[in-house]
Amino acid sequence: MASGQLSREEALACSECRHACHVMLYSDTKTQLFGRIPIRHIILMQMRFDGLLGFPGGLVNPAEETLEAGLSRELLEEVGVALPVSVEDHVATCFAPASSPSSSSSRLILHFYVKKIEEEQIREVERAAASTATDHGLEVLGMVRVPLYTMKGGGGLGLFMSHTFIGNARSQLVDALLRFNLIAPKDLHKALTHSLKKHAHTAEDLKAALALTEAKRKWC
Repeated sequence: MASGQLSREEALACSECRHACHVMLYSDTKTQLFGRIPIRHIILMQMRFDGLLGFPGGLVNPAEETLEAGLSRELLEEVGVALPVSVEDHVATCFAPASSPSSSSSRLILHFYVKKIEEEQIREVERAAASTATDHGLEVLGMVRVPLYTMKGGGGLGLFMSHTFIGNARSQLVDALLRFNLIAPKDLHKALTHSLKKHAHTAEDLKAALALTEAKRKWC
């Protein structure tokens, strides 16, 4: 078992740990962008209240509910639909990455699920998330789709992957894409390579923006 990874049984035996469950919802699709670029799969993520990208889900208390029941409850709050999630949808369990040496996140265990649903169900989730979900506009700022295609100039997945993700959500996405054969490894490698280059360019943009604010501050 990979470092930091746990079995479901090992995780549930940790009575002093907190637990959080998240799920990647996806469907197949035959639609095309601009009528010529195959989208292939619709994968849902969300923009969180803190400006980070992540998957729907949240904290679950195994002493009061099963992991799957807790995740379904979180889905109702965040996307407005209580989709049933089963043990068969479970993909991986691990300790949350520590944000600092003194962080308590090592006591948080993350359970990740991947659930395939029909395209119309995906659309229903998107509609409900913006209209009936209690967390819309609060803990969740909106649902987003993951673009699996790469356009000329690197647009698409490469640019999407250059955004900032919560915790290990980016690695969860990459693992799921490969595990469920949603994208060819060479295409994913190409997209991630472009993402790294974009990060360097973004850093320069941020430095320029910071310099502009410093100049403005001197006049205030």
